[in-house]
Amino acid sequence: MKKMRMIAAVALATGVMLVAAGCAGNANANANKGGTATGSANQALTIAYSEGGKTLDPAEANDGTSDTLVLAAYDQLVTYGTKTVNGKQVSDTATIKPMIAEKWEADATSTTYTFTLRKDVTFQDGKKLTAKDVVRSYDHIKASASASFLYKMAGIATVTAKDDSTVVITLTAPNHLFLQIIPMYSFSIIDMDQVDKNGGATWLATNTAGSGPYKIDSYDPANAAKLSATTSYWGRKPAVGTVNMKFVGDASNRLQLIQKGSVDMALEIAPKDLRGLNGKDVVVDSRPSNKILFFAMNNKIAPFDNPKVRQAITYAIPYSKLTSDVMQGQASPMRSSVASSTPGFTDKNYAAKYDLTKAKQLLAEAGYPNGFSFDFTLGSGFPDWNDDAVLIQAELAKIGVTMNIHNMARAQFLEALAGKNVQSYISRWTSFVNDPGYHLGLLMTSSGSSNYMNYSNPSVDSEWKQAATEPDAAKRNALYAKMQDQIDADSPWGYLYEYNIAVAERSDVQGYTSYPDGLIRFFQLSKKS
Repeated sequence: MKKMRMIAAVALATGVMLVAAGCAGNANANANKGGTATGSANQALTIAYSEGGKTLDPAEANDGTSDTLVLAAYDQLVTYGTKTVNGKQVSDTATIKPMIAEKWEADATSTTYTFTLRKDVTFQDGKKLTAKDVVRSYDHIKASASASFLYKMAGIATVTAKDDSTVVITLTAPNHLFLQIIPMYSFSIIDMDQVDKNGGATWLATNTAGSGPYKIDSYDPANAAKLSATTSYWGRKPAVGTVNMKFVGDASNRLQLIQKGSVDMALEIAPKDLRGLNGKDVVVDSRPSNKILFFAMNNKIAPFDNPKVRQAITYAIPYSKLTSDVMQGQASPMRSSVASSTPGFTDKNYAAKYDLTKAKQLLAEAGYPNGFSFDFTLGSGFPDWNDDAVLIQAELAKIGVTMNIHNMARAQFLEALAGKNVQSYISRWTSFVNDPGYHLGLLMTSSGSSNYMNYSNPSVDSEWKQAATEPDAAKRNALYAKMQDQIDADSPWGYLYEYNIAVAERSDVQGYTSYPDGLIRFFQLSKKS
């Protein structure tokens, strides 16, 4: 009981509920030992995705399809809980539950965590999972190009194996994000011995070495993937025995597939098509999310190095037209650099609204009374981005600003953003950890790995560092509020909208659970008998 009290004390300090196997009834559906979910293992589901992903390496995956495949094939130390809200299953990311680790404890300083692993977990090749595999997996994450930033954000100093069933993770300082970050797909546990046998980490891009509920039988990023339930899975057996993923780039084609019954679920259907889709055979499950869309201005490229110019742009954006005309009600206004569903959100000092007179005034104050011309890069793949860009371009023309739209294929667009030399662009973002520290750390700190618009404010950086080690949630939120106010004033973005996550599914599909990352966990799905 002493150890359990320690866990509870840490939970109160960090604002995260920690549930160890010894003191809670069950982990989430994926971690329940034995049994089979509702339905039959002979069930098959076909799901249409907009793109095929880029890698199967958990530490390098950073797109929705790749991430989904990783979650199917791998397990993590711990996982997020779930709950029912308004009759729908949603994630409970404030509750951390057992997965490969059956229990854990933190020391009095909240800098050393000891995880006790289950003894019945095997990789899909039959090898028993041990603490050594956890250590080597975390070493792989630390060395990766994509997930290493998350490793640092979690504050991890060392990961060691005390024995075959015990992993000790020490932090550089108390960090409330640690237990929120390690359930992510990036922190999957990999059989690195199998990786070594196959030539090294590059093998993971097209192969898997996990212990998850599904095996990936085939994967062609240009066309499709096929997954089958792991028959020897240590946890609760999936209801769906086979999952077929179809990669269909055109939204209208995905619409036709779900209408005809050729697929059981379809993602990224155009908002204009969703209203007429709900019916006897197809259900549209539309839920608010923390996925945001913003108009970014490169703070190091003139004239956007002038904050008044950036502010002027924010007053020329036709916000209501974007949510009503473009998104057809499948989005809501965005009023801060973090989503409104994120704990610590504030719009208390948000001022921008559609006001061309104010926009022209700010341009004059910035030294551009006659406007200016700039380049805008439009990444392909999302119809709403194109419509948004055209509407914004028309409004900017009214204040003498010429927006030159340059279309770019998505792969090249992402590569260009990484170079941090794009003058302006539209982009969307989903914070997989629903916390301002995670969100702002990646996007708005000077060293943020996704800060492609070169925003930098020493006060924001300082407050973010203070918040990272602050155990009191109220004090953290006060720091996050100051950051949001400062970012609003600096205006590195024009806030466009917050998306609904809309999934079209045949009426016999059940079990869909929404998470901040927007990813579908296949093991939760089934079909009505």
